[in-house]
Amino acid sequence: MVRDGDVVALEGFTHLIPFAAGHEIIRQGRRNLTLIRMTPDLIYDQLIGSGCASKLVFSWGGNPGVGSLHRLRDAVEQGWPAPLALEENAHAGMAAAYSAGASHLPFGILRGYVGTDLPKYNHVKFIECPFTGEKLAAIPAIRPDVTVIHAQKADRQGNVLMWGVVGVQKEAVLAAKRVIVTVEEIVDQLNAPPNAVVLPSWVVGAVSEVKGGAFPSYAQGYYPRNNAFYKQWDPIARERETFQAWMQRHVLGTKDFDEFKRSLEQVPSLAGEPHA
Repeated sequence: MVRDGDVVALEGFTHLIPFAAGHEIIRQGRRNLTLIRMTPDLIYDQLIGSGCASKLVFSWGGNPGVGSLHRLRDAVEQGWPAPLALEENAHAGMAAAYSAGASHLPFGILRGYVGTDLPKYNHVKFIECPFTGEKLAAIPAIRPDVTVIHAQKADRQGNVLMWGVVGVQKEAVLAAKRVIVTVEEIVDQLNAPPNAVVLPSWVVGAVSEVKGGAFPSYAQGYYPRNNAFYKQWDPIARERETFQAWMQRHVLGTKDFDEFKRSLEQVPSLAGEPHA
């Protein structure tokens, strides 16, 4: 469901980050992708360093609590493994763009960007409110070819349940042409609690059960964030050679996410804290 040249959003905020799906995109050797994400972190560092991306649309990028994404920096500064175009936005701008896409509107509107240089580097335009004359920022809707998210549960009809800290996953799903969801488990009944997010089956194209599929991020109610992995990633990704060796051993050299996790258990310094 992910094709060369696609515009792809892998969304998740602090937890439920779709690492397993990102690894499969790398294994399949997808190329020339436009990657969209409000907060690209380690999985986007891996996708970019593996040569999958030609453009990144984002509002913040880094290794949370640690520092830079070295493969992202290398692609931007040195063009390795391929040049990477950037479109940088504000968090609020990205949220407005996803909401517009989910609503099938051409653009989103917000108070923002005034007095910044960001409009030089993205597609934001300023318009006048027809009612008050106020100057407002207009940002083109985000309409991904494919949105990928991770969630806690799906039922056998394809309805998806997620809870805890959520970002723009719902909007990113509703804005997309095709949707892939990995989940911790497939159940007979969702038993959704109040205020949870339920994505109906008619907006979901494919569901795959991948236990631990958000590791090293966390899935509320299932496993904690593996902070040690995020710290270990910094020296691994800092140099091209160590990055390539790690990816070959743990991603390209494994057939699926279960095998990826088993490969980490063989190298305790990389596995870090227990993740299940």
